[in-house]
Formats: sequence, C-alpha cells, structure tokens
Amino acid sequence: MRIPVYYSSYADKNGTHETNREIVQMSERRILLVEDEKDIADLVALHLRDLCDEVVIARDGYEGMRLATTAEWALIVLDLRLPGPDGLEICRTVRRERSYQPILMLTSKSSELDRVLGLETGADDYLTKPFSVLELVARVRAIFRRIRNMQRNPDPESTADTAIQAGDLIIDPKRREVMLGPRQIELTAREFDLLDYFARNPGHVFRRADLLDSVWGYGHEGYEHTVNSHINRLRAKIETNPSKPEMIVTVWGVGYKFAAESKPAHMASTT
Repeated sequence: MRIPVYYSSYADKNGTHETNREIVQMSERRILLVEDEKDIADLVALHLRDLCDEVVIARDGYEGMRLATTAEWALIVLDLRLPGPDGLEICRTVRRERSYQPILMLTSKSSELDRVLGLETGADDYLTKPFSVLELVARVRAIFRRIRNMQRNPDPESTADTAIQAGDLIIDPKRREVMLGPRQIELTAREFDLLDYFARNPGHVFRRADLLDSVWGYGHEGYEHTVNSHINRLRAKIETNPSKPEMIVTVWGVGYKFAAESKPAHMASTT
C-alpha cells in the first residue's frame, strides 16, 4: 500500500524559514517524529506505520517545536541534534506546558552526557543511533501499552488507583501527582511509574532486568543503565540525602528495593 505524503510550509519567528512537513497515514494513533536525517526519518516512519494512524515528520527544530507545542500527540520521537532549537530545548518546553507527554529521545551512541541531559530534561526513554528497528517498535509498543493501562477503566476491586503514602511521600496515581510534605515533586511519566511500582511492592528486591520488563514493558540486555539513570534522578528528587538513600536503596549484587513502609494514604496516620 502506498503511503500518502502531504507537504506544508511555515515561517519561523524571523519570517524567513521554510520547511516541508510530511504526514504518513497510519492505523491507530498520532506520532510526531522530529528528525533531520531523511533516511532515518523515513525508516522510522515505515516501521511505525502499523502502530498508529499518522506519523508527522518534522525536519528541523523550528517545525518540531511548533508541532510539539500546538498539537496533541500519543508520542513524540525526538532527535537530540537538530537544526534550530535542539531536542533538549523542545523537550524542556513540552514538559513546562504539559503534565504528561510521552517522549522518546534519539541520541548519538558516543554522547553519554547528551543521553543523561535528555533524561534529566524529561524524556521518558532514549535510543542510541544506530538502533535496531525491532527495538524501536518494542519501545513504542511499551509506551502505548502504558497509555492504554492509564486510560482503561479501573477495576473497582483493584488497588492500583489507590493513593499510597510512605512517610511524608504521597503518590496519587489518579492525578499522577507526588507530594513530599507540602511540596509537589515534578516527575516524568517514567519516573512516576517507577516510583509507583516500587512503593506498591515495598521490601521486594528487583533486578534491573525485572524493572525493565515490568515498568518499561520490555527487556533488553545492555540497557540496565537506563534503570540506574532513572533511579538516580528519583533519589535526587525524593531523598533527603540522595548519596545515602533511605527509600530506594541498593541491594548490592542484586538490584534495588523500596525500603520505606508504604500503605494506602487514607489509612496513613495524619499525626
């Protein structure tokens, strides 16, 4: 089946920049792909065509910024290095304006610092170039699966939507909010899912591979450092002393566990 492609142009803030926007018709959801390398963009769009209704390809940061902030997307796949505003700037802007927007970052293999900055800025996940298209599809499927779980009507008997409390930390899955005492903690979607999973399984020791499978929705050898990065950022946000964590602790040689006692928030003591 031939994939229809549409073109549009726009002017940047100086009124001089023009670019083409390609819209690839798909089958279920809308994805924004911000990628200036045509071969990569076309390959990614080709392999995502069975997962969504539409893939919109922005060829630079100007068009990417405009589309990311003016339309609704099931997912934004965002290259880090772009002409115009780069991926970090676009990611920061989206995070300021929207409480929940899944973002998958594409980074160069040699730039560990860029990957860390992308995660700290608010990307939910990242892939390094060159990447396997099968892995890309698996990551996107996992993100969409998490979205479906969030939107599904909850089972009245289920406790998955019950707010839970651990000390001064309150996690509210319905609002997807985390409070630490009187202060609201800003978390990315993946950080929230990871913290919520830990707090609902206190004392359980999880290997990194377990967390990849249960929270990210896929398992892949060599990506355990993704878990490490997210846990380090969580500790920086919720621990009194991140260098000596008391809630998310390391079990040497095994993985991590949530060491704080947690219980349904409505049952927690208010004294």
